[in-house]
Amino acid sequence: MNEPTAEPAFDRAAIRAFHFSRRSFDPATGTVELGYVLDDGRADAPELVETITVPGAPFALDPARAAAVERALGLLHALAGVSYYKAAVPPAITFAPGLAPDAATAAFLATVYEHGLGEFAYANGLSLKGRIAFPHATGGMSAAPALGLDGGALVAIGGGKDSLVSIEALRAAGVEQTVCWVGGSPLIRACAERTGLPTLAIGRQLAPGLFALNRRGALNGHIPVTAVNSAILVLAALLRGQAEVVFSNERSASYGSLIPGTGEVNHQWSKGWDFERMFAAEVRRLVAPDLAYYSLLRPLSELAVAARFAASDRYDAWFSSCNRNFHLLGEKPASRWCGVCPKCHFVFLALAVFMPKPRLVGIFGRNLLDEPGQAAGFDALLEFGDHKPFECVGEGRESRAAFAALAQRPAWREDALVQRFVREVLPVLEADETLRGQLDLAQHLVPAHDHGIPPGRWEPLRAIVGA
Repeated sequence: MNEPTAEPAFDRAAIRAFHFSRRSFDPATGTVELGYVLDDGRADAPELVETITVPGAPFALDPARAAAVERALGLLHALAGVSYYKAAVPPAITFAPGLAPDAATAAFLATVYEHGLGEFAYANGLSLKGRIAFPHATGGMSAAPALGLDGGALVAIGGGKDSLVSIEALRAAGVEQTVCWVGGSPLIRACAERTGLPTLAIGRQLAPGLFALNRRGALNGHIPVTAVNSAILVLAALLRGQAEVVFSNERSASYGSLIPGTGEVNHQWSKGWDFERMFAAEVRRLVAPDLAYYSLLRPLSELAVAARFAASDRYDAWFSSCNRNFHLLGEKPASRWCGVCPKCHFVFLALAVFMPKPRLVGIFGRNLLDEPGQAAGFDALLEFGDHKPFECVGEGRESRAAFAALAQRPAWREDALVQRFVREVLPVLEADETLRGQLDLAQHLVPAHDHGIPPGRWEPLRAIVGA
């Protein structure tokens, strides 16, 4: 019996350019096709085609809306390309005739690729600084006209605490909303349905050829997925006539991991304030000035979001912020918390400050703060002997303040890791004037001023989100 022939190794050095080959949208089916080629000089280099499907077709588009969709499609094509560019990180980027962005968008894209692939570059021993350049068409794009969008808000939901805080705040403010997600996660669907609001599940199918390249040794790693999902939701909002695209990224997302000898690497850069304001400006300029893109939780810390979530038990049996849950369990979302990853560690710690102990232990099925073997994971959150994990977790100063608060609570202070904090970590923090000043919990609950929430929306929401 013949053995199957092994696939040849992927030759990254042979790839001379990353090529944006084509894009299309069919309003009759709601289907988007995005084409890319890792150009190795062959005329028959295979095309990688990604497919996105927006439910609700057929879509009737007047000329102004159709033009806006075309521009949004261009933005999506460029941002989604990051999944394929990273396979080889070739020296050049090219576009098929008529597809290149203008100079302003080209500069924006280079920034997103460089910073959004920061963790990927670090993990693969690469330097992308100043290396990524997008070509651009001559002349600028004319300013996009207003479209008269008035269909409420399209709100991204990820199944975790943050998006649920936003959804409930918008509900309390009387905002018409549809909760939306990209992909087929049954856990997210169940959580979305628990809201009792209209839902929208957008399909996204990565090019199958990408997985074949990965098997052959193509470069792989973290991408700025929030940037891609933001562009997908902007397109969906346009098709549905909705005036707002709302995410739930808090201010802590703007702070990365400080790595000795490397500097800051932010796992969640595309959830940060820099990306939000740049992307929102692109949407206003290119797509529609009356389509608002913003994060409702931007003024808040992770701890402040945890405080708001803990105020209601509506989603205790439904939510999960554990990324390993999605990666490992697939179609079995009942086990919602792995209990050992950085997200589980941080969410447990943050909620412990604001939630009765029996309730929190009931959610997780265990008391993570009474497991001595998990000390190293919590030390990373504290930035104590290790850098902040490459995950969507709060700042080290928030974790330090949370532990300091729990050390004063009778319900928690006897737990193994809280005792360890008091014994081994707290003396080090108190010996440093700057670190000692960060231990007061109250300072981390004060809202920041930087955010992109529209003025008319912010004022009624301000009191609701506790800002």
